[in-house]
Amino acid sequence: MGRARVGVLAPVGGGIGRTLRLSEAPSKARMLLIAVTVIAGILFTWCVLSHRLARWSITAPIAMMVAGIALTSGSDPPLVFDFGDMAGFEHAVEVVLALLLFVDATEVPKGVIRRERSVVLRLLGGALPLTLAAAFLTALAFFPDQPGWVLAVLATVVVPLDLAPTAAVIRDKRIPARLRDVLNVEGGLNDGIVSPVFLLCVAAAVESHTASDDYAEAVLDAVGAAAWALGAGSLVGYVSGWLLRRSWARGWTQPAATRLAVLSVPIAAYTLSAFLGGNGFVASFVAGVCIAPALRHLPKDAVVMTDDLVTLLTLALWFLFGQLVNDEFWDGFHVSVILYGLLAVTLVRMVPVMLVLIGTDVSLPDRLFLGWMGPRGVTSVVFGLLAALELPAAGGGDFISRVMVITVMVSIVLHGLSSEPVGRLYARRRHSSPPPEPEPRGVA
Repeated sequence: MGRARVGVLAPVGGGIGRTLRLSEAPSKARMLLIAVTVIAGILFTWCVLSHRLARWSITAPIAMMVAGIALTSGSDPPLVFDFGDMAGFEHAVEVVLALLLFVDATEVPKGVIRRERSVVLRLLGGALPLTLAAAFLTALAFFPDQPGWVLAVLATVVVPLDLAPTAAVIRDKRIPARLRDVLNVEGGLNDGIVSPVFLLCVAAAVESHTASDDYAEAVLDAVGAAAWALGAGSLVGYVSGWLLRRSWARGWTQPAATRLAVLSVPIAAYTLSAFLGGNGFVASFVAGVCIAPALRHLPKDAVVMTDDLVTLLTLALWFLFGQLVNDEFWDGFHVSVILYGLLAVTLVRMVPVMLVLIGTDVSLPDRLFLGWMGPRGVTSVVFGLLAALELPAAGGGDFISRVMVITVMVSIVLHGLSSEPVGRLYARRRHSSPPPEPEPRGVA
């Protein structure tokens, strides 16, 4: 992934609980402490100014990404991590993704699914597979020298949605509530559906670089891991939801305890699935889907603690993403990668969405909005990091990382800059629409 440097913070001396003092720390550790202080200061500053910064579409992920770019740039930056050599980094990234998928699954508004069933099914059951296919075929045209399975992995990396970088759109009252609700549902379920496909493609891509090339075994292993994940997630989700619902109804628990209990659910699903040989983050997503009905009978803030933790962890990932941006720009620009990223966040999604929504009551401008507003974010970052860790550098790992970084950056620029103009267009459209004609009164 470009430059390979490590900023390490280690305690001075061997005693447990020994405090690291700046006067004793090596210069690199001292710079690291300063960098962490600056990061915390940037986050705090954004928090106290979040409402005003929202007017310029400056969200927390964008602020942390900029901080990451600033603090990891140059020939001797204060804070740089070598992702490939960090012990446990892969599992840490998976846990972050597991918590994120769990929260996404629990926050999907069920009323919207019932009300907009046709549109949601078309987007997830029709547009999503077509988008994956379009991303793969476009990659095949731009990168013919790359193996097919590597391009399949790339398609699963660049397709998942993340509404966090453009959260202002979801809160913008000028945009019809129906469209914002549909985007919320799609964003909550999209990444969880793509996850098993991503794992299957990664397994096949890894197998393609071995001497045996036994794709059947790789596919069977991936399917088996998905099955164990489905079982573990369903068991933990249903049982936890049943126990929590009855405990709350009988007055055996308290609101603070329910928040802790909900936080423990994705962790239990992840670890149980890993123990059984399944995939942890898929199990956490399934657990979120299964526990969601029970959460409606718990306090409204039951998921708040988990949601806040996910927010904090994903902001840390956005900071790390800033280093990836520096690494890619350090290595120079690749026109084909930029063009692919541009197509991946525009036509690759827009065309399938426009096609599958033909014949529905969604108007043409609204179909264009749903097709356009498909920002990429932390799910693509996590998938890209996992793919880079699983695949050797010569086997496509660096390539996938490079394309992921450019695609997410293009998405942040395009979708971030367009969110306010889109809101103004809808406001102008609403004001220019003639008022509805009054219904004729019945004759007495």
